[in-house]
Amino acid sequence: MISPNVTVRWAPSPTGRIHLGNARPALLNWFYARRHGGKYVLRMDDTDLARSTREFADGIEVDLAWLGITPDLLVRQSERTALYDAARDRLIAIGRLYPCYETEDELSRRRARARALNKPPIYDRAALNLTAEDRARLEAEGRKPHWRFKLDGRPVHFDDLIKGPQTVNTASMSDPVLVREDGSYLYTLPSVVDDIDLGISHVIRGEDHVSNTGTQIEIFEALGGPVPVFGHHNLLTDAQGQGFSKRLGSQSIADFRAEGYEPLAISIMASITGTSLPIEPYETLDEIANRLDFSMISHGPARFDPVELDGLNARLLHTLPYEGAAARLSSLGLEGEAMWLLLRENLHKFGDIADLAKLVTGPVIPVIADEDRDFLALAKALLPPEPWDETTWSDWTNALKASTGRKGKALFLPLRLALTGRHDGPELKSLLPLVGRTACLARLP
Repeated sequence: MISPNVTVRWAPSPTGRIHLGNARPALLNWFYARRHGGKYVLRMDDTDLARSTREFADGIEVDLAWLGITPDLLVRQSERTALYDAARDRLIAIGRLYPCYETEDELSRRRARARALNKPPIYDRAALNLTAEDRARLEAEGRKPHWRFKLDGRPVHFDDLIKGPQTVNTASMSDPVLVREDGSYLYTLPSVVDDIDLGISHVIRGEDHVSNTGTQIEIFEALGGPVPVFGHHNLLTDAQGQGFSKRLGSQSIADFRAEGYEPLAISIMASITGTSLPIEPYETLDEIANRLDFSMISHGPARFDPVELDGLNARLLHTLPYEGAAARLSSLGLEGEAMWLLLRENLHKFGDIADLAKLVTGPVIPVIADEDRDFLALAKALLPPEPWDETTWSDWTNALKASTGRKGKALFLPLRLALTGRHDGPELKSLLPLVGRTACLARLP
């Protein structure tokens, strides 16, 4: 049942493939909605027409589904311009949005002059002093205005869901530009308008947005909308402590999928890293949602460890029941619960099963040292008759030990190399009954 009290949104820009840093808020919002029986909105912030593409938007939906997230609603900002136009006009009418005509060069010079005078480089609101004649003259020169939101310039207090009580003083900020010279919108106004229109109750996002919150709360209030509860989580960084970035080419979720990682492993690493919950296998995302309270999120950086991911991925596979693997095995032309339960302990990624299954089905290229040929010939002669079970291996090796005096590595390794062609792999006591006597005879010299 969906609670009318909790509605969250995740709002990616479809300007590239999402990475682990993007997946973190996507998952934390999902957990909060699931835990509270709420609604999850996927909002495509695609107003940047130069960089946003439908291909990237479609890719985000694919990546979310792979991670295990199914939105309750999908909206695209590019289809909601009329709402933003109405909000723009309302803010202009109440005197909170005003036109400015400075060029970027002029603004840069003003900021530099302010710094030279040891003053904060914030906008001086010179445009508020323009007369109608001044504006007409500037527009006659070919200038088009950008539009700034007039801040109250006061301490804005809010109780952060993760960080606790916060204060952002908008007096130390420039009035933000909400509308560009070409009439297109920057992020802030459409985001607030959508949050009001969609009934977003909780905004859960990275801590790099804390300073934006004071401005956004003032816009919520100016538009007469309810102010959502904000929660700002710590940011996920790479192993070197650098933030993930599309522009820097950070490894994408699609890359991890192509490399054969389990989606649950990626979800666990993206969400639980930097919390007090242990990085360990969980059965489902719902299990994490029920266990992860936002009080468990650290206030320090969350550093992703690729070695930890590899270990977690393997551990998930080692406990994956046959029912969870059967369809994937079938797609590889494999079947059999006994084979899966034996081989899964040796998997690092699921795709490894295709090669490991050859230990059962063949072909195997035996590895035989010249000095072991006589020993292996005797092993072939002493190979027990079928039927075989898990006692066959010990019966066979005990007989060889009694006949040759070999023990330990000298006894077991030549047999493993001949039967499997590799130094590692599943226990031979369990492998032998699956391989069968005929195939074992063929692999021994």
